[in-house]
Amino acid sequence: MSDTSPSSQAPIPVEDRPRRHFSRRAAIVTLVAGIATGIGFKTLADAGFGRWHHTGLRGAPLDPARLDEHVDRMLRHLYVEIDATEAQKQQLAPIVKAAAVELLPLHAKIHDTRRQALELLSQASVDRAALESLRDETIQLVEQASRRLTQALADVADVLTPEQKKRLAEHVGWWRGRHG
Repeated sequence: MSDTSPSSQAPIPVEDRPRRHFSRRAAIVTLVAGIATGIGFKTLADAGFGRWHHTGLRGAPLDPARLDEHVDRMLRHLYVEIDATEAQKQQLAPIVKAAAVELLPLHAKIHDTRRQALELLSQASVDRAALESLRDETIQLVEQASRRLTQALADVADVLTPEQKKRLAEHVGWWRGRHG
């Protein structure tokens, strides 16, 4: 029976230690870079506000001419979920429609930045400065959209009763659980 304890293993020669450390570090850096790249591509692919809010049939971009129809359909579902009164319906429709009209162009711009990023990343040589500029632009667009969406959500919350807010939160939680 051979002794395999650490003390019985042959020591690593001093001249091989830097090479082992370099190999280990290179492997770690490669792993971290791979994860970061994956996250970056996922972030670019997911930039936006949830596809169901801004798409038409089968995920096609929502036609601005059909936006009002799409929002009306969404509002009808909302009204049923929260048991909205006629007065609330009159208040909610302008809030949601105004937000949708303002968010739609931002959504299109974000999709355009994603297309541009994919073009930059598919080039033989990656223009890092252009990619960073595009990232900054995307962050500004998402921030602008987030600000507008938060304003609209707060305005909607002001119209609803505490019970309606609770029902809406439960419904959104259920929907998000099913559709990610």
